[in-house]
Amino acid sequence: MKNRTVINIAEVAKRTLSLEATAISDLKQYINGDFEKAVEWIAECAGRLVISGIGKSAIIGQKIVATLNSTGTPAIFMHAADAIHGDLGMIQHDDIILCISKSGNSPEIKVLVPLVKNFGNRLIAMVGNTESFLAREAHLILNTSVDQEACPNNLAPTTSTTAQLAMGDALAVCLIEWHGFSAADFAKVHPGGTLGKKLYLKVGDLSRLHQAPQVTKQSALKEVIVAISSGMLGVTAVLDAEGSLSGIITDGDLRRMLEKGIPGESVTAEVIMSTHPKTIQEDELAVNALEMMRQHDITQLLVLKDKRYIGIIHLHDLIREGII
Repeated sequence: MKNRTVINIAEVAKRTLSLEATAISDLKQYINGDFEKAVEWIAECAGRLVISGIGKSAIIGQKIVATLNSTGTPAIFMHAADAIHGDLGMIQHDDIILCISKSGNSPEIKVLVPLVKNFGNRLIAMVGNTESFLAREAHLILNTSVDQEACPNNLAPTTSTTAQLAMGDALAVCLIEWHGFSAADFAKVHPGGTLGKKLYLKVGDLSRLHQAPQVTKQSALKEVIVAISSGMLGVTAVLDAEGSLSGIITDGDLRRMLEKGIPGESVTAEVIMSTHPKTIQEDELAVNALEMMRQHDITQLLVLKDKRYIGIIHLHDLIREGII
């Protein structure tokens, strides 16, 4: 078994992050006319952006495709090796091709590029060598040159793939802003999981799962206790004679009443209710209800439709849905 080299792990990690951070910062000098034209081409493209690469660059390409698709820019991935064995058939007339390569001279890229150009498609190169075959043949160049890899042998793609990933993010964010892609648009393509729920789940969707416990200001203590128990939320709303919201009673209010020694026989809801309860409209996002609960250190909100009380949303609802 080979002896392990003794290293300073923290120093190696910090050096790696420093090299990659510098490489990303240095990319700013390459945001030029070609980059701007690439954003314009892709934004106005009638087809899709087809991203291709080989090796580690192919993996970066797949991530960029995922980011673009999730933010409103149609994109597909085509592996450079598979392209020359049939996958070229996925390229359509209006598609734009983005080839990603550090060297720009890999054999697969050299075979692929002339075929793409013969199709008449526009070709963008994301490349770390602006003197390479790919750079010379491309219509536009996104320069991702780096001074050195973080790998101590300056061989394993580390800094270079980080630069590619960052340049892809810069491209994607420009396209997001170009299209005015909003949080609502994001929710449409991310309906699943916690992220999706934060973007589309409304307060009313959750409050409708419960009863809407309520009493009047004149209700006796027994009615209040029954309302709180039947709702199983530890709370009831208090309405006035016209049905408008007047206050709220929690099980905590009941305990405090008992601690004060107030005789229960003559107590009405009006005596023990808290006025000015915290409320939220039914069409608000559920994640906003969570923020209100945190802000006021409470576990439930009364839900309104305009000014009318219609139910309750509880912290447990948000936990169950994975909002927290």
